[in-house]
Amino acid sequence: MTGIKNKKHLEMKKNIKRFSAITIIGLFLLIFNGCDDDSELFIISENPTAATLASLDFTELTLDPVNTNNPAINLNWSSADYGIQSSINYSIEFSSDEAFTAPSTALNVTGINAVTMSMAEVNSSAGNAGLNPFEWKPVYIRVVSSLGTQNAEQTVSNSIQVNVYPFFNYTFSDFYLVGDATSPGWNNNNNNPALFRDENDSDLYYYTGRFSENGHFKVLSTKGLWQPQYGTDDGSTVGANLGSGSDPERFPYGGGAGIPEGYYTFTLNLATDTFTFVEFDETGITSPNSLTLKGSSTADIAMSPLAFDGHIWFASSVRLTPGEIQFSTDAGNLWGSSSSFSGVATDGGESIPVIVEDDYDVWFNDLTGRYILIPLNL
Repeated sequence: MTGIKNKKHLEMKKNIKRFSAITIIGLFLLIFNGCDDDSELFIISENPTAATLASLDFTELTLDPVNTNNPAINLNWSSADYGIQSSINYSIEFSSDEAFTAPSTALNVTGINAVTMSMAEVNSSAGNAGLNPFEWKPVYIRVVSSLGTQNAEQTVSNSIQVNVYPFFNYTFSDFYLVGDATSPGWNNNNNNPALFRDENDSDLYYYTGRFSENGHFKVLSTKGLWQPQYGTDDGSTVGANLGSGSDPERFPYGGGAGIPEGYYTFTLNLATDTFTFVEFDETGITSPNSLTLKGSSTADIAMSPLAFDGHIWFASSVRLTPGEIQFSTDAGNLWGSSSSFSGVATDGGESIPVIVEDDYDVWFNDLTGRYILIPLNL
């Protein structure tokens, strides 16, 4: 009798296991089939209604170059109507012409119908749209609506106009040499030579020239101030005192012995906090007898070579107006480039664009053709 009971018990356990397996398979198929259902389709209106951008209560706007975070403009618009309940994307576009031939996108928002733009944001957007600084010009603004991550089904609002007076936002940093291996010695305000900024990478700087025997040097951000300053403690990476720390050691070897006199190229990369200091062969490179800054931006201005290194030329605090300049030698060679503010000039190259009026310190290196125009008031 006991054996029969045990046999029935075993058969029952097998049936339970079989049932459990069938149940699990059935649940899996149910879930799988559920995932295979078509997603719900949304049908939008055949003729969606564009947003309507509200008019401003002023017609002229002077952009403040000092209080750049202050609000400049409030934009409000009615919602675009696509005939469905969905979050709508809005792009605020600026243009220099009413046809929006080459618009710039100022902001992208989703699900809201109002934005406040700061002085800096409007200035940047106006500049990206093609407006020049320090000129009264109209800018046109509109709102472009769309749906989804692919910005589908775009509709365009009406445009509004406001006359703006942009300021120029000089975003570059400039740096200067100081030290007993360089022209000014350890004087932080002695016509300190500027580093030459790369025309494509604003974190990359160069200086090719003469360095004196057993000397060292540092790099300053502002002539006349010892901080921020840059140096090295290990001979390979850049250290900095931005104003509240300890000063780093001197380039190029930290606290080690000074360098042999000669010509070197110093390269500073502030994105990676690294530098290089390598010998440069200046043999066969002859400086011109004279160098003149000329072009539509200025009357002819004679540049001066450093007494310490005749390959480095400068003109201090010269007024340049929008236009172009070139470097002219006594032999009639014209050196230029298409890059504003800094770049590499070549003999017979294009004229250097001057895009904003100001007083400039201008530096030119006849060893490399590098130049830099440093505005003094922007």
